[in-house]
Amino acid sequence: MAQFKIYARRTQLAANRAAISDAIHACVTSVLGLPPEKRFHRFIAMEEGDFIHPADRSSRYTIIEVSLFSGRTVETKKAFIRALFLQLEKQAGLSPQDVEITLQEWPKENWGIRGQPADELALNYRVEK
Repeated sequence: MAQFKIYARRTQLAANRAAISDAIHACVTSVLGLPPEKRFHRFIAMEEGDFIHPADRSSRYTIIEVSLFSGRTVETKKAFIRALFLQLEKQAGLSPQDVEITLQEWPKENWGIRGQPADELALNYRVEK
C-alpha cells in the first residue's frame, strides 16, 4: 500500500495533475512493485498566500507525502525517491529543486482496509523488498 498527498499551488495542480499522477504511478509500479490498479493520489490545491516556501523554490514548488506499509529496504526507498524525482521532471517538467518528498512508514496493523486490519489482508504484491 502507498497513499500520496500532493501539495502545490492551485494553478500548478490544475495544469499538471495528470502528469504528476502518472509520474508517481510509474514509480509505484516499477520500483515498489504495486499492481497497476493501486493508485491512491490526493491533490491538495493551495492558494498562493497559503503556501509559503523558501525563495529558492519557484511557483511550481510541490510537496509529496507518501504513507507506506513498513518493510521496504533502505535501498528500495532511495531508488523510489530517485525514480520519482526523475519521472516528475520527465513527465511533469518539475525541477528536482521544486520537489520535496517524505516517506512515512506504518506497520500494517496500523492500517484499516476494506473492513479489516491490513496485517490480516492477503496482498497480491510483496512489501518486503
